[in-house]
Amino acid sequence: MRIALAQINPLVGDLSGNFNKIADYVERSVSEKADVLVFPELVLSGYPPEDLLFRQGFIEGCRHYLQLLAGKAKDIHLLVGFPRQENNHVYNSVAHLANGQILSTYDKQILPNYGVFDEVRYFSQGDVSGLIEIKGRKVGLTICEDIWQKEPAMRAVEEGAELIININASPYHNGKQQERIDTLRARCHESSAPIVYVNLVGGQDELVFDGHSFVVDAAGEKLLQMNGFEEQLAICDLDTAKKIKAQGTVDEVAETYDALVLAVRDYVRKNGFHGAVIGLSGGVDSALTLAIAADALGADQVEAVMMPSRYTSQISLDDAKNCAGNFSVAYEEISVEESFQVMLQSLHPVLADDSGVWAPDTTQENIQARCRGVILMAISNKKGKLVLATGNKSEMSVGYATLYGDMAGGFAPLKDVSKQRVYELCEYRNRKKEMIPKRILTRAPSA
Repeated sequence: MRIALAQINPLVGDLSGNFNKIADYVERSVSEKADVLVFPELVLSGYPPEDLLFRQGFIEGCRHYLQLLAGKAKDIHLLVGFPRQENNHVYNSVAHLANGQILSTYDKQILPNYGVFDEVRYFSQGDVSGLIEIKGRKVGLTICEDIWQKEPAMRAVEEGAELIININASPYHNGKQQERIDTLRARCHESSAPIVYVNLVGGQDELVFDGHSFVVDAAGEKLLQMNGFEEQLAICDLDTAKKIKAQGTVDEVAETYDALVLAVRDYVRKNGFHGAVIGLSGGVDSALTLAIAADALGADQVEAVMMPSRYTSQISLDDAKNCAGNFSVAYEEISVEESFQVMLQSLHPVLADDSGVWAPDTTQENIQARCRGVILMAISNKKGKLVLATGNKSEMSVGYATLYGDMAGGFAPLKDVSKQRVYELCEYRNRKKEMIPKRILTRAPSA
């Protein structure tokens, strides 16, 4: 059996766009003489579709485009993830399309309802195993969470399945791919069946789907491994594929960097922004955010703004300018001193003590940060560029940030990145060439 795996990046809610992308992969797979083409979970609607599933028009649109896809399944079998409605119940389903028809559907049996998953809110649980036939071979279908439990795959095998195909929208976190491999090996040892694992790729809000689709034989040994964080079509001749050599140690820092680049690129582009704007301080967090943005969008789509005040050192000014120059992004210096003074004068009658003195404290420090937030948001409004906040997870976890100041922004790439990992990511980005000035990485951080 010649299996094509389509690791693609759909857009949630864009049914016509997703249909066109799927149709393109169908055409490419037919030219590769594939017997079956497998797409990820809910590929037609995008994942997670969330409250779009409560709109009858959206469900009907999914059904319409699925019928159009069936018309393209003439020389190939297609397995397409989509939301299916029946008797006022909505299911997370996969359709088997062939001979120009929808031959059958399988509904996800195990609905995750933990962490980032909220499927019980939207879907009803399937209770029938997914057994189909392709080229005389019985194939068991499972969807994402189904494969993390023993029962769905074993039920299909007990009914005669010789192969398991598992479609996924499995989000990334550090170490996730090894967890998947270990899980599938356990299923292989239980079922003695090879497994095809096809995963979504792309950023969706705070989730990143990393792809990394793969195929294992009945012993759990890899026959195919697809790339991470990029769209790809791969072909696996199941009966003749040879085991591939085990990969070396995974570079977790490199994977994290790739995940952040993909997350920023998709958030900006899928939400219709014309680029990104970043407050560049001369510190490590904003430097890393700038690097990620430039790699994600291209230097011509990124604007860096240094907003000095009376407290800004010349070192910070120099390092910020050098960093922006290394990445060839647009760079501006806009002082906050004047607006800071106006705010202090306006608030003095209210915040000074009985003797008329307003001693410097965190209130004034926060006002300075909020002046910067106003500037960045004004640029965003006028130019249609998304403000990227620069705070990291360590700072957010202890409240070391200014609400409406450095926390202002539409997307925070480093919100799940610890301060230690920030430095590791900077060192990683500098491996080939020093783009983030070394002094930014070696001098002590300041407020």
